Amino acid sequence: MPDDSKFTFSAETPYPEIHIHTQNMSCARWMLDNLGGVNSEISAVSLYFYNHLIIDEEYEEIRNAFHQISIVEMHHLDIFGQMALQLGENPRLWFVNRNRKIYWSPSFNQYPTELSHLMHHALDGEMAAINKYENQLCRINDACVAENLRRIILDEKLHVHVFEQLISEYRL
Repeated sequence: MPDDSKFTFSAETPYPEIHIHTQNMSCARWMLDNLGGVNSEISAVSLYFYNHLIIDEEYEEIRNAFHQISIVEMHHLDIFGQMALQLGENPRLWFVNRNRKIYWSPSFNQYPTELSHLMHHALDGEMAAINKYENQLCRINDACVAENLRRIILDEKLHVHVFEQLISEYRL
């Protein structure tokens, strides 16, 4: 699918290399949560794939935006998986809750089907991801992890902008 969109879906700044030298299980578990938790990159990818499929063809611009953003979210998924692995965790699609690993499930997502609700739900999810990553930045001492979180936040802020613009343009 060619991208002739008026939007930018990924920041121009290159992603930092992932070279973590010291394992840290607390930080690794935060990366697992970003990878496969309730509010995670795999949740975003799966939801945006679904959204792309169900949106009427008359809203091709919105359908394309979900497709393009899901590709960026897949890149984030890869980054969090690599960091979790280098920090000392098995990067399965799971997260840790009370020292128990819980696998990600599509049931973590809500699936609104009305376009306005769908768009606002996606916007809320992007803002929640930004808040989550910013909170992690306050607790993380690893420079590599922090640099990658900052870079991913740039993309998530672009996604907020895209969703806000589409909501405004289509009066949703």
